[in-house]
Amino acid sequence: MGSGNNLGLKYVKTDYAIILNPDVILESNTLDEIITASKNIESFAILAPLSTNKNYPNYKIDKKTEAKVNDKLPFEVKSVDGYAMVLNLKKINQIENFKNSNFFDENIFMYLENDDVCKRIIDNNEHIFVIPSSKINHLGAKGVNEMYAYEVELSRNWHWIWSKFYFNKKHYGFLFAFFQCFPGFLSSIIKFLFYSVLLKHKKKKIHLQRIKGFINALLGKKSSYRPEINNY
Repeated sequence: MGSGNNLGLKYVKTDYAIILNPDVILESNTLDEIITASKNIESFAILAPLSTNKNYPNYKIDKKTEAKVNDKLPFEVKSVDGYAMVLNLKKINQIENFKNSNFFDENIFMYLENDDVCKRIIDNNEHIFVIPSSKINHLGAKGVNEMYAYEVELSRNWHWIWSKFYFNKKHYGFLFAFFQCFPGFLSSIIKFLFYSVLLKHKKKKIHLQRIKGFINALLGKKSSYRPEINNY
């Protein structure tokens, strides 16, 4: 995702660009509401619509700030999900580590690439807002043919723990990353052995992927796993 976004953003000649995943549905006024809000916000690096699924908010926010959120007015957040985000390229390009179209960290194959972008923006004292009057529906994991569902699940489990380790190591250090990810690694070893005894091969393989993802990240290896789809 990150590499593809970077490639596309190199060709953008305007001050703003919107990133959308293929599995999202916009409402009739989604973009209009963002444009209107952008004219009333003094300074921002990223704007995002609000997910219609209240059980899975598309943003992260401090608990203290969350209590003050108004469901009608734009509110500032720590990060937004990457499936829908408007980038203020003019603003972001002024940040040193974003120059030369270095928006997304291409070491990440999937997961947390958007968190990485947002953290780098926040660390440079720029601002990210969610626009509650602008709604979006994220279907979730619908951008891939269902016939590849199991391979996607294997890929998801490998990359989630790899990306979690890499992200935390990059921003907080090796030891922090290790202690953040080790409980999940240990849990996967136990579940791998459990499903091996039960001969649940598909479940066993999922947890093996988590184990491999953690070990590869721990050893500083690249995010190398790719789904095996040639046999389908």
